This record gives sequence, structure tokens and C-alpha cells, in this order.
Amino acid sequence: MKADIILAGVGGQGVLTVAKVVCEAALGRGLKFKQAEVHGMSQRGGSVQTHLRIDEEEVLSDLVAQGQADLLVAVEPLEALRYGTWLAPEGAVVASANPFVNITNYPDVGDVLDRVAGYERHVLIDAERLAKGAGSVKAANVVILGATSVFLDMPLEELQAAIDRTFARAGDRIIGINRRAFAMGRAAALAYRDGLGKGAASKDVLAWLVEVEPDALIGDEVPTYEA
Repeated sequence: MKADIILAGVGGQGVLTVAKVVCEAALGRGLKFKQAEVHGMSQRGGSVQTHLRIDEEEVLSDLVAQGQADLLVAVEPLEALRYGTWLAPEGAVVASANPFVNITNYPDVGDVLDRVAGYERHVLIDAERLAKGAGSVKAANVVILGATSVFLDMPLEELQAAIDRTFARAGDRIIGINRRAFAMGRAAALAYRDGLGKGAASKDVLAWLVEVEPDALIGDEVPTYEA
């Protein structure tokens, strides 16, 4: 497996936790990886960006070159646009549809989501809604991790085990919430891609997914898009 990943969001959204889980899973597989320091203001509300490079061979640099990222993972939609120049032409974007309006001139949210949907390979998820369904809005980052898993060449059980290790000190209840959040995010991403594959517009698929109960996104059967 080889993956160059940019993770972005704002301070307090758990971007580094997502990176930690992926690193834990990579470590469990015996892969080599390097994670760059956070770029930007890491305090709550400030822009946060980190680079994560994973490979079977030794990773010599911890920075992803612009235009070379296989994945751009954004826990906030405007951040997906901010770092879009890092994405490779064949790369994929996974982003939350929930804005964190921390600036007075934040663009129209609909326009932001339309621009994210303009990426050929992308997934948009109402992460906050699913996180609440899983048991805590704080798990929105793990919802996004679950959505990201559809693009990661990693067995699900290894990512789930990495979640368990990451949240072990928080106890079984928090582990359970994050496991549910991961499962919901992954199923929602698969359902979203099913909708796009059937020719539906992004906003229509997002509207349909809002009608799907979060608990319906846990289990072996993933809902399929219906207009």
C-alpha cells in the first residue's frame, strides 16, 4: 500500500485524531509512515492541516508535494477547497458538508459544496448528523474517517482495531460511539457514491441521505439511492 494524504479542518475538529487512527492501522500492518507537523493555527477555530505519507518502503519525506495527494480529507468543506491544489488529478476528496463559519466573509455554503462536488472523485457527508446518531457530535471526525475508508487499501478490521486502541483510555462507551460513527460514515460514503453512479446530483443525494436513519447505516446492507 502507498498513500499520500492531506488532512484538513479547523482546530477542535479532531483532525489529528483521524491521522492517529490511520497511523495506528498502518503500524499494525507493518507499513512505514511519516506525519508532518500541523500547518496553520491549531487553536480552536484556526485552520489545521497535516500531511500523512504511508508506504511499504521507507518514507523519506513527511511532506506531500502539491498535486500529488491521493486523498484530501477535510472535516470542514471550505478546507477541502483551501488545499485542493495538493490533490493529484486522479485523487479523491472526502469532506464534511457541515461548515464551521469562523470568518465574517465565509462564502455561501451551497457554493462551497457545489465546488467540492466538482471534484471527479469525491464524497460529501453530513458528518455532524451521523455523529449525533452514533452518540456524540464529537465523533464527526470519525464519521469522516469511515467515509475515507472506502478509498484506503486497509482491511476494515484493522481500522476498527486502531479505533479501539486510540480511544482505549476513554472507555468502552466512547469506543462504541466511535465504532458506530465509523460504520455510519463508511456506509454513507458507499450510498453517496451509489447515488452519483446513478447520475444523481450531489445535492440530491445529500438530501436523500438526510432521510436515511443513522441506524440504517449500521449493518451489512448499505442503503441504495432512490430518487
